Amino acid sequence: MRAGDVAIPMTTVVESLPAREAARVLAAQDLPGLVVVDAKGRPMTVLAGTQVLRMALPSYCQDDPALARVIDEAAADVIFDGIGDRTVADLLPRNRPELPAVSADATLLEVASVMARSNVPLVAVVDADRVMTGAITLDGLLDRMLGT
Repeated sequence: MRAGDVAIPMTTVVESLPAREAARVLAAQDLPGLVVVDAKGRPMTVLAGTQVLRMALPSYCQDDPALARVIDEAAADVIFDGIGDRTVADLLPRNRPELPAVSADATLLEVASVMARSNVPLVAVVDADRVMTGAITLDGLLDRMLGT
């Protein structure tokens, strides 16, 4: 079995996308993160959902989660106002990991090797121009390798 056989379509975003829109995509598709691509569709990195939360939450809630109790449920709806006019680029960490990528003809063992070496639970599948055609998640890879 090859990477192209098990890759799934995955929503991608560009760095210029408003962070608020990226948060909506994360929530709507129940994803732990989003693949960030360049203008040509080549994968660059992953925007983790936790990065979105980190920018949205007031610093006092991050410093002491018990302080979050002072915010009632009605006020919690305005937490994402903290994102303001930021973009996806603003949410990415300075030392962002490069998203590992493989060609569609890579074996599952190659995918596993790349994933383990990079310590990123997602591998992009790219064409000859390095444009992303799909992705393989750790969960999907383990399902295929274990035959579940």
